Amino acid sequence: MGVRRAIKTALSLAGVNYRSWGNYRHLPRYLRHRSEWLTQGGVISKSAMVLGNYTSTAGKASGHYFHQDLLVASFVNERKPERHIDVGSRIDGFVAHVASFREIEVFDFQPLPLKAHPNIVFTQADLMNDAGTEITDSLSCLHALEHFGLGRYNDPIDVNGHIKGVANLVRMVKPGGVFYLGVPISDRDEVRFNSERAFHPESVVNFEPIKSHMTLQRFDYVDDADGGLVVNADIKSTVAKRIKGCGIYTFIKTA
Repeated sequence: MGVRRAIKTALSLAGVNYRSWGNYRHLPRYLRHRSEWLTQGGVISKSAMVLGNYTSTAGKASGHYFHQDLLVASFVNERKPERHIDVGSRIDGFVAHVASFREIEVFDFQPLPLKAHPNIVFTQADLMNDAGTEITDSLSCLHALEHFGLGRYNDPIDVNGHIKGVANLVRMVKPGGVFYLGVPISDRDEVRFNSERAFHPESVVNFEPIKSHMTLQRFDYVDDADGGLVVNADIKSTVAKRIKGCGIYTFIKTA
């Protein structure tokens, strides 16, 4: 282990965040602002020095969850399905977006301790097991399938967890219904144990339950290269470019 790495490790173990040291270049500005506050008669109840926001931006408007969650929520809003069920998507992202304008039922392996919102109906369930047949005309599973069977969320280890999950998800959708699926994509199928799987873009459409019962209506993706959203993309073009990011598939159940 190099000296620099050893120092960083020691600091981390001591609870010191060395990555924030660069923010101390803003200390003179903080002290100047503090002096101005006190000069104006301001009262400081407790010091809570924050230096990093002097050069921060208004927020992050890019990346997988930002684009995926907004895009699919807009699809649900446009289609206005009779019933929408979500499996494992982000509660404070996609689920919250949809709950702002309609009821959404959420199935997730992990518990949701509190009553989140009147429009969120929660059921704890393992979608590697059967969850019902033709029970909804609209279903989403965004950035969740890739975790099935890896044990990250205390779920049972199952090498074929994602395949079982896909079969159960497809089974839940009524003929003519819509299935929105968001997963990490890469230039090859990968297992990044125990974090996630990533899929070749064409592997997803060739999963047997999808190939037999679904038709791809549209494909969008978020490109890891710049965090931007590419809409109505061509899968073969995506493969040729060896894109890595988040694939967002919209399927219609045909049989």
